[in-house]
Amino acid sequence: MGSAVAGAAAVAAPMTAVAQTVSLRFQSTWPAKDIFHEYANDFAKKVNDMAGNRLKIEVLPAGAVVPAFQLLEGVAKGTLDGGHGVVAYHYGKNSALALWGSGPSFGMDPNMLLAWHYYGGGKQLLDEIYKSLNIDVVSFLYGPMPTQPFGWFKNPVAKVEDVKGLKFRTVGLAVDMYTDMGVAVNPLPGGEIVPALDRGLIDGAEFNNASSDRVLGFPDVVKNCMLQSFHQSGEQFEILFNKAKYDALPGELKAIIDYAVQAASADMSWKAIQRNSQDYIELKKAGVKFYKTPDAILRAQLASWDKIMEKRGAENAMFKKVLDSQRAFAERAGSWWNDYTVDFKMAWNHYFRRRS
Repeated sequence: MGSAVAGAAAVAAPMTAVAQTVSLRFQSTWPAKDIFHEYANDFAKKVNDMAGNRLKIEVLPAGAVVPAFQLLEGVAKGTLDGGHGVVAYHYGKNSALALWGSGPSFGMDPNMLLAWHYYGGGKQLLDEIYKSLNIDVVSFLYGPMPTQPFGWFKNPVAKVEDVKGLKFRTVGLAVDMYTDMGVAVNPLPGGEIVPALDRGLIDGAEFNNASSDRVLGFPDVVKNCMLQSFHQSGEQFEILFNKAKYDALPGELKAIIDYAVQAASADMSWKAIQRNSQDYIELKKAGVKFYKTPDAILRAQLASWDKIMEKRGAENAMFKKVLDSQRAFAERAGSWWNDYTVDFKMAWNHYFRRRS
């Protein structure tokens, strides 16, 4: 009797229906060796691991299917099922899109800007902008980036006058900020920056962080890096899905994606601290000289940004709407944060700067 039951079970097992795997083809806006592309793969792995055989995301590097700056259209049209990039890359479609990263964000750091996005109305505004552009995507923001350098220069920048007339690479509304400060801007994709510096087509450039800058080859062609800046001090990453592809997924897989974004955001933040600090040391070993950007230049950035906000806000009602939303959130959240947060630099200096 027992053997008959076992035999029946063995026969019945292959009849179990196997759900077909949904495969999604993503592209990042980053070169294959960049830590940002690694972050994109980290997100995909989290989804794939949790979804089992039901969903599989494959991530291709920049340019594999569409050029880096055409990711949004590629995803919206269905040429790609999804992508990994930054919102500021789309700002040519609506200048308000640059406000998710460009500028000082009223003193909010990237994590606080994400708090505004998810709890202060930012997500609804971003969805509204995409809808107005007939861009059919589902957008998830995550991954607060560490503060980006002011830039890499052939000579250190000591005063505001030193940047005037320089040919420089940046993107988003940082283009307007640097332009107002007297710089001639060229918004090149990441992979083209160092070759342009090497050939003398530009005099300086900014990309993002110690790990990316090292892999891109900055230390091979430029030896001076100015740290601290307000040009993109609140930036984060964007994960895009083609809306039709996303909408077709069952609720459970949508939930996996949602929570994978949150998990990847935390994981990326921790990995950035580990890797950026290690690569900072390696850049110094390679002969790079780091300087703090003078306060006079930082104040000049803020003054330029005030002009940009006024001009762009007058031209674009959505730009002003996003700014007003950010300002209200930043005033409240920043007041709490600044009053409550202890000066960690004081403690660090106590332990590591006391030695003569």
